[in-house]
Amino acid sequence: MFSRANLTFDPVPLPDRRDMSPEQSQNGADAFHNVMKARHTVRDFSNDPVARDVIAKCIETAGTAPSGANHQPWHFVAISNPTAKKRIRDGAEEEERQFYNGGAGDEWLKALEPIGTSDHKPHLEEAPWLIVVFAQRWGEFDDGTRFKNYYVPESTGIATGFLLAALHHAGLVMLTHTPNPMRFLNDMLDRPKSEKAIMIIAVGHAARNAHVPAVAKIKKPLDEILTFTE
Repeated sequence: MFSRANLTFDPVPLPDRRDMSPEQSQNGADAFHNVMKARHTVRDFSNDPVARDVIAKCIETAGTAPSGANHQPWHFVAISNPTAKKRIRDGAEEEERQFYNGGAGDEWLKALEPIGTSDHKPHLEEAPWLIVVFAQRWGEFDDGTRFKNYYVPESTGIATGFLLAALHHAGLVMLTHTPNPMRFLNDMLDRPKSEKAIMIIAVGHAARNAHVPAVAKIKKPLDEILTFTE
């Protein structure tokens, strides 16, 4: 992606500018909040298909996220192949069995009880798409030599947030899944050693009988997550 010969600062005029009145700005903030508060983590998926182009556009949106030194240290693998999804489910459930059978401490398992999770992960096959998010720990110049990526977890986390918002805006539901460890995904999806899988996102439409844990609707009030210093 990067050439040693092109590592120079070249300022250009701001290509996109959004000038809003205070009222328009407040309306925009309110509207986006109303959209996003209707997002739910869903484990029950229908078999309704999702177009490949929709997934691609949402990932393209994720790719617009800011990143350390603009290195964009992420890669997304989108999977719809049933055999591949079955292999991912098998690998994830093996890791989850170890987690629930002693790998996690009692306190962690107790915290998960209101969510109702277990080592059983049928959504990894039922969802029409799985998106595996990889963080790139280092990159390569066009001559093949390595360069360091910066703020990799932060940058990839921001891009993943963009992706979740884009998927929701497209009318889809999703489940973020983080089996630990996830090294099996590199071999399974033929990704290089420079990359580390950090998340599997199951994506699709909610089943007609979908449920969510009641506790998931309990969000901290604004005064617990915000402090102003003016």
